[in-house]
Amino acid sequence: MTVWQIILLASIAVLVIKLAGYLVPERVLQTPTAARTANLVTVALLSALIVVQTIGAGQGILIDARLPAVVVAAGLFAIRTPFIVVIIAAAGVAAALRALGWAA
Repeated sequence: MTVWQIILLASIAVLVIKLAGYLVPERVLQTPTAARTANLVTVALLSALIVVQTIGAGQGILIDARLPAVVVAAGLFAIRTPFIVVIIAAAGVAAALRALGWAA
């Protein structure tokens, strides 16, 4: 099986799963457990994506200027700093560390 065949089959599987979601009765989706689970899964998936994109490098882990930038962003979000300030500060931290030669 080629890579393109696997991609095509995976795409079809994802589409079928998505369409199957429309068959779930509305009363099931309105339960508190389902709503809470949906919220937690969304947060978990987003967190996993952030971690993989921040420290992932192929099959290994790479600590570079992105990690301190994400830590700064998380700290600023914790104290409810406006989004644009968070972005500028995180970019500034990454740029400063790269300029100092700390990380590529």
